[in-house]
Amino acid sequence: MRDLGVGFGYLMKGQRWVAQHGKQYGMGLLPGLITLVLYAAALVALALWGADLVGWATPFADDWSSPWLGLFRGFLTALLFALALLLSVLTFTAVTLLVGQPFYESLSEKVDIAESGHAPESGLPLWRELWISARDSLRIVVRAALWGVLLFALGFIPVVGQTVIPVIGFCVTGFFLVEELTAVALQRRGVELRERLALLRSRKQLAWGFGTPLAVAFLVPFVAVFLMPGAVAGATLMARDLMGENAGEDDAGGAPAQGGGFPGRSGDFPGPGGQGGGFGTGHPA
Repeated sequence: MRDLGVGFGYLMKGQRWVAQHGKQYGMGLLPGLITLVLYAAALVALALWGADLVGWATPFADDWSSPWLGLFRGFLTALLFALALLLSVLTFTAVTLLVGQPFYESLSEKVDIAESGHAPESGLPLWRELWISARDSLRIVVRAALWGVLLFALGFIPVVGQTVIPVIGFCVTGFFLVEELTAVALQRRGVELRERLALLRSRKQLAWGFGTPLAVAFLVPFVAVFLMPGAVAGATLMARDLMGENAGEDDAGGAPAQGGGFPGRSGDFPGPGGQGGGFGTGHPA
């Protein structure tokens, strides 16, 4: 349970770090603002022309009598917009990180330098880093979308669907947010997606402590813009802990870092189609 507090401590420490480094914070806001404008434009366009799109996609209902035609297409339009909102929440972090790759790389490197005097480098050209980031982000979004569909279906279970399932949903979303954010620092260290997921599974409570409150805050995209730079800084600090680079130092929660290098692939965390404890998932595809 202590790792929950440690993870939350890294989130707060990252926000404090960027608050003390105004230039890095200002530069880190730009990708989020760009992504927010793009998403807002897409949602406004969908609100204006969503009904026309539904009408075009359902020509078989043209001859239906009133009120069934209006009810049917109105329901589909509302469902389309709700799914677009869900998709925007699930993909906002991934797209922002992709848009802001150079900004967040620089921010993460400066955090590393402040902590240890040097920053690991991947040695890869920028185009290669962007390709790896986009590929891995797509894989994470697919995993998150599968969990979103499953949890949406489970939400119709009386009582449990309105109490337990939303909590699980925030934990799942938080875990995937942490994977996306720590990838900025871990990718520079040559850590592949499978290994990153294994690292986070080995300390699930650390990931939940960082990611779950962030997932709640990220429900408001405008808030996400202002929290993103600090989230990247905090995730870099947490990545150092996961890699055992803080050995001998106190971490954000006052506990010593656990181990060095890669922890074993112990523990479990959601990943549809797997097996094990936790939420009952296995290794990533």
